[in-house]
Amino acid sequence: MSLILTSLILLAAGFIVFTLQKYGAREKGLPPGPPTVPILGNAHLFPTEFPHFKFTEWARKYGGLYSLKVGTGTVVVITDAAVARELMDKRGAATADRPPIHIAERTMDGMQLVLARYNETYKTLRKAAATILTPQATGQHLPIQQAEAVQLLYDFLHSPESFLTAITRYSYSVIHCVLYGKRVPRYDNEDMKQFEKITHDFSVLVAPGGAPPVDLIPILQYVPECFAKWKKECRRIRNLQHKHYFTMLNEAKDRMLRGEGNGSYMEQVFKQQKELGMSDELTKYFGSSLQETGAETTSSFLQGLVLALVAHPGIQKIAQEEIDRVVGTQRMPILDDLENLPYVRAMILEAHRFRPTAPLGIPHATLSAQEYQGYVIPEGATIFVNVWGIFHDPDLFENPEEFKPERYLLTENGTKPGVDGSALRHTLPFGWGRRICPGMYLAFDTININTMNLLWAFDFLPEVDSEGNPIPVDTFAFSKGIASAPLPFRCRITPRSAEKAKIIQSQFLEASETFSKFEAGLSGG
Repeated sequence: MSLILTSLILLAAGFIVFTLQKYGAREKGLPPGPPTVPILGNAHLFPTEFPHFKFTEWARKYGGLYSLKVGTGTVVVITDAAVARELMDKRGAATADRPPIHIAERTMDGMQLVLARYNETYKTLRKAAATILTPQATGQHLPIQQAEAVQLLYDFLHSPESFLTAITRYSYSVIHCVLYGKRVPRYDNEDMKQFEKITHDFSVLVAPGGAPPVDLIPILQYVPECFAKWKKECRRIRNLQHKHYFTMLNEAKDRMLRGEGNGSYMEQVFKQQKELGMSDELTKYFGSSLQETGAETTSSFLQGLVLALVAHPGIQKIAQEEIDRVVGTQRMPILDDLENLPYVRAMILEAHRFRPTAPLGIPHATLSAQEYQGYVIPEGATIFVNVWGIFHDPDLFENPEEFKPERYLLTENGTKPGVDGSALRHTLPFGWGRRICPGMYLAFDTININTMNLLWAFDFLPEVDSEGNPIPVDTFAFSKGIASAPLPFRCRITPRSAEKAKIIQSQFLEASETFSKFEAGLSGG
C-alpha cells in the first residue's frame, strides 16, 4: 500500500511540476520573445518605468513583432510600421478592444471613451465623437483657439519664467472652452485645480505600484474595502469626478437653456442626446474623456517643442527666418500661412517623431485570434504599438536620436532616401484603426497655430550659469506614464523685437471680445 501511495504522490508531484513549468511558458505559434520562466513568464522582466526603451531594445533583438508572457496572459509588441498598419488599421475590427483595467472600470464604470472596452457603450461614445468632432465642426472653434493662443504669448511676454504652467493653462482652457463653453483665464483657477487633482490622483493609482495587480490576480477584487486602500482611492476619485464633471455639464446646459450658449461641443451633445443614446452619466464621461486626453497631450507636445527649440538654437533660427519671410513683422501668423512654411511643417512632424507624447500609445486587445506572418496572436492578447521604437528605428531614419526637421523635406515621411516609408503616416502619434484619436483635427489646429506663434514672437535660449555659460537642457528628462511630458526645465524666453511685443499686447486686448463669450459665470479667475 505504501508503495502505491508513494507512487501516487510522486505522480501528483510530477504533474504539478509539469503544470507549473507550462504556466507562464510561451505557447507554440506565438511570435518570439525573451525567454520565460515558470509561473511568471516574462513578468519579472517587464519594465515598470519608461517601458518603451526596453521594448525597443527587445525589438532590435527579436524583431518588429514579438511576444511577452505575463502569467497566462499574452502581450504582443509591434515595432514595425508595416505590421502595425496591417494589424491595427486594416484589421482594426479585430484589434479595437482594450485590455481589462479593473481600476478604470471601478472608477469610471467602463464609460471612459479612451479606456472603454469595445462594446456597445464604447460604440455609443464613439458615435457621439464622430458626430461632433468633424473637421468642419473643428473649424467653428478656431476663433477661441486663436484668442487663447494670443494669451499664451501674452503670458510668455509678462511671466516667461512660468512658461510651463502657461502652456498647461492654455491647453486646459482651449479644451474647456470647446467642450463646455467656459474658459480658464488663470492657472490658479479653481476648475483647473480640481481637474489637475483628479487626473494626477488617477494617474498615480493606475501607475505600476499604485494598486495591487488586480487584472493579473482577479481574486483581489473581492478583498473588503476596509483592507484595500486602493478601493477607497477609487471611490474618492470617482466622487471627485462626479462632482467636477457634472458641475461642468450642468453649467453648459443651463447656459444653453437660458439662450446664452456659445456653440460648445457639449451643447451639441445635449441637443442630440436622445438621438445618440447618451444618458446623463455617459455624457459626463464623454466630456471627461475628451478633456483629459486633449488637454494633457497638447500641453505635453508644446512643452516638448519648447525644449527642442532651446536645445537646438540653429534649427530655431532657420524656422524663424522662414516665418519672417512669409509672415513679416507687422502681423501675427494665421493658420493659412502654414501652407507656405515647409520647414515649420517639417519641424512639427519632427517634434512628434523626436519625442512622441505617448511613446507606447494606449494598449489595444484582440477580439479574435489573428494569424500573421506564420504566427498566431490569440484572442484577448494585449497589443502595444511601440511608437517610440518605430520613430527611432535607425533602419528607417538617419541618426534618429538627432532633432532634424529637414529629414521631412527630403522624403514625405522623414525616412532615409530610398527607404520605403509608405507604412508611416503623419497621424501615427494619434493612434490606430478604430481607436484613432477623434479629436486630432482640433489638436492639429492647436499645434499648428502655437508653433507658428512661438517661433514668430520669441527666442528660446538656454539659461546661463554665474559665468554666463549656457546650461544645457536634458532632452531625455521626461515624466513617467502613458503620456510623457518634459520634466520642469529652465530657459530664457525673450521677445524677438519691441514691435512684436506691441503686437502681442494689442492682439490680447482685441481678444477680449472673443473671450467674453466664454466667461459667463467665471468667479475668482
